[in-house]
Amino acid sequence: MTGMTHAMLKGSNVPLDAMAVRAVLRWTPGVGVPDVDASALLLDASGRVRSDEDFVFYNQPRHPSGLVRRLPKRSTPEGLTDGVEADLAALDPSVDQVVIAASCDEAAFEHVRDLRISLYDAASADGEPLAVFDVRAETGEESAIICGELYRRGDSWKFRAVGQGYPNGLVGLATAFGISVDETEATEEQTSGSGTPADAAAAPGPDTAAVPAPDTQATIQHQQPAYGYPQPASPPQPAYGYPQPAPAPPAYGYPQPAAAAAPAADPHFVLPPQGPQFLRS
Repeated sequence: MTGMTHAMLKGSNVPLDAMAVRAVLRWTPGVGVPDVDASALLLDASGRVRSDEDFVFYNQPRHPSGLVRRLPKRSTPEGLTDGVEADLAALDPSVDQVVIAASCDEAAFEHVRDLRISLYDAASADGEPLAVFDVRAETGEESAIICGELYRRGDSWKFRAVGQGYPNGLVGLATAFGISVDETEATEEQTSGSGTPADAAAAPGPDTAAVPAPDTQATIQHQQPAYGYPQPASPPQPAYGYPQPAPAPPAYGYPQPAAAAAPAADPHFVLPPQGPQFLRS
């Protein structure tokens, strides 16, 4: 594949010479065009994740192995990009596929223009792409799409153009591959417009957390922690030892209430003995 870019059709595949690759999603921004997020799922031979840690997305941007990670979003003359990098040669043998997906929380992919996935040799910073695939939504209602997949063939790897969509967003995508999704978080994400949990019959596995909540895997969480944000006001402190409230200002011009007269002091009053008492023998 050296020096040659393969323009791929849906369902086609190409062998890879590069053992570390960079998958870059690119789209054209504009009014009404939602933001797109890249994600990756590491699957075993059964086509499912081994654990929720095998889902790399915006709330979990790096796999614990460090071999699959999200790339920073960029603005280029051709459009906006988001991507994922994977060191295929170093992946554990139990990883049989790396699925590269795109999702958008704000709207369906019918509003995303010119979506394309380009696959690069990660060792070449400015080289031409090894393969490109123009991703088109099948119905336009998808809010998550599998753009392509990297998969083992013997001791080598291949890349397949996929283009399969999910109408229930990142939650539905993650659920389909066995990510466990927190139902409460999924419900919150549904109300926020980022997707609905996949139907149990339609998905082979439990949903994601991260996705979400947005990750029923409990990984996809959009709420920010309280740290660094304005905290709720503390309850009022007791008066003891604290500055006391100032007395109400007098009502100027009106007769003031007379203070109660203090009782006269008893001239024969003597304080009782204080402290330990001792008796003379």
